[in-house]
Amino acid sequence: MPDLLTTFAFAVEVDGITIASFKEVSGIDSNTEVIEYKEVTGAGQLIIRKVPGSASWADITLRRRIDAVRDFWDWRVQVLEGDIDSARRNGSIVLYDSMQTEVARWNFVNGWPSVWKGADLDAGANEVAVEEVTIAHEGLVRA
Repeated sequence: MPDLLTTFAFAVEVDGITIASFKEVSGIDSNTEVIEYKEVTGAGQLIIRKVPGSASWADITLRRRIDAVRDFWDWRVQVLEGDIDSARRNGSIVLYDSMQTEVARWNFVNGWPSVWKGADLDAGANEVAVEEVTIAHEGLVRA
């Protein structure tokens, strides 16, 4: 019987470099717009046809604990400074089984950080500080 996959054993790669210790990844979505049009058959019956329109992909959101590593912030600064061509990166979200064997990979193309969010700070809270980055991209495929 195959190993049941869990959602906690994953890694994120950007330009072939693994960026570890992520708490959460979301936005592994692909959608196709549905176009509806009405048509009258030869018998005079009205029917509604549905055909596929353009494809789109959700933005990928990554969450990780804040530490001394500034990779996401520095990447975001490239966009803020207008260097979008250099900021575009290809990357992957990789899922592993319990033996740390890769079992699934989703590759994104021309991604860049459209949002960076620091932790909400509260002196009365007892939570780990988490940063969040949203990556806009031009396509996602399951490899």
